[in-house]
Amino acid sequence: MTNDRIYSMKFVTVYPLYLAKAEKKGRTKQEVDTVIEWLTGYDGEKLARALENEVDCKTFIDEAPLLNPSRNLIKGVVCGVRVEEIEEPTMRELRYMDKLIDELARGKKMEKILRKG
Repeated sequence: MTNDRIYSMKFVTVYPLYLAKAEKKGRTKQEVDTVIEWLTGYDGEKLARALENEVDCKTFIDEAPLLNPSRNLIKGVVCGVRVEEIEEPTMRELRYMDKLIDELARGKKMEKILRKG
């Protein structure tokens, strides 16, 4: 899948996939939202507005209220690619989000996911 195709996907179509992945493993919508808020700065109201406005994934990242300065601590592989080695900034941010949701679904403790210790 090309960057342009990923960027043009509506976040409102990706978000339910994140929820389903997490909930299938016993995690909650609240936890998914917490992870997204930690990474992007979107609070519940701003996240709801982004979903309602059907922004695409690129816009979701580009208009993020406050990208977490600790996000560079996110390491690992998503879709066969090391997230810390992705050079294109928007794609790296999207893959960070994918990685955090993967960690959530794998049962990692929230403190570890949010890089608190």
